Amino acid sequence: MRIENVYATPGFSGFYFDDQRAIKRGAAKDGFSYVGEPVTDGFDSIRQAGEALIVDIELEDGSVVRGDCAAVQYSGAGGRDPLFQAEEYAPVVEEPVADELVGRDAEAFLENAELLEEMEVDGDRLHTAIRYGVSQALLAAAAEATGTTRTDVLADELGTDPSSEPIPVFGQSGDDRYVNAEKMFVKGVPVLPHGLINSEEKIGSEGETLLEYVEWLVSRSQELGPEGYEPRIHIDVYGMIGEIFGAPYDRPEVVAYFAALEEAAGDLPIQIEGPMDVGDREAQIEAMCELRDGLAEAGVGVDIVADEWCNTFEDVTAFVDAGAADVVQVKTPDLGGIQRSARAVQYCEGTDTRAYLGGTCNETETSARACAHVALATDAAQVLAKPGMGFDEGYMIVENEMRRTVSRRQRGRLEIEEEVTADD
Repeated sequence: MRIENVYATPGFSGFYFDDQRAIKRGAAKDGFSYVGEPVTDGFDSIRQAGEALIVDIELEDGSVVRGDCAAVQYSGAGGRDPLFQAEEYAPVVEEPVADELVGRDAEAFLENAELLEEMEVDGDRLHTAIRYGVSQALLAAAAEATGTTRTDVLADELGTDPSSEPIPVFGQSGDDRYVNAEKMFVKGVPVLPHGLINSEEKIGSEGETLLEYVEWLVSRSQELGPEGYEPRIHIDVYGMIGEIFGAPYDRPEVVAYFAALEEAAGDLPIQIEGPMDVGDREAQIEAMCELRDGLAEAGVGVDIVADEWCNTFEDVTAFVDAGAADVVQVKTPDLGGIQRSARAVQYCEGTDTRAYLGGTCNETETSARACAHVALATDAAQVLAKPGMGFDEGYMIVENEMRRTVSRRQRGRLEIEEEVTADD
């Protein structure tokens, strides 16, 4: 089946674009917004409406499949592509990208998606958001053309063995870190709560506020969670531990703080995302290795998660090769084509680094569902509930897409087994 047309429509994402550099420099909140001038190129204000570019691919039988171009909340920071503005990029999708794709075989997902990775417009590669969204539509097109699931398309193309169960979902609380965590406990979410610890006020001048929060998570999870509930605690500190303690990261004060976090977590496993942000990839890897070695030598069982400066596929491989993290976040919009996120998860196989298929609250329901198939196809360690910061909606979208797909695949296997039995 051939690709007939490609269309692009500007729309909204599930959250907002935030100027991370301005926020980390102390921009004051003003209700839901921020006071002050932005410092990152492309921003008109510190917080502005998130945008998405809705991509429709029409196939020759008249069916239409979709993908959404989206970029992370903190666009333009940590080595990422610049702020994604949908109106600006819509003509790129409908003209040069469409010119390349129209007439191609929809079943050839990997070939079509890799074409986008190599494509240049005016001497520049396509924005990561474009590669991300169009590749989602291409994956859906291949599934439509072959009459199978997106999970199976990816698994067949990449040679993986898909998970037979939904992947553990990681809930994201946003700033409403207490109420949303309680929602997660009631639903028995396996990994939580993110916490959005991105300022000294939230972590405490000596880290004491975060310790109190972890203690609360433990006690409240047992009060509200189902019987036998043992969630994994995952806190994103946006480099704030590095801001408070500073380098070197294997010295006694830093290791002692991580030991205190482990004690606060009690019997629950705990992992800390983005413990520091030192300004570039090489320095970040060195700092993460230093911390990880210090924790291992002291016998501290807190896992660390790579986030800052781990954006592209090449970044992921660099962190994994260096042994710089226990968990590496695969930030789906930052890697470009969705097949690259799948390959990044694959790269962690056989190493002591687990793959967390992440992304951003600033995606859409379409991109979140596509990522659920990547998680299943590659058997990732965990997958982010997205989009939005309200938790419930994103959790429903990702969890239900995985359950729906697992059920469909199980029915398909059962039908095949029944046919084989009948033939015998």
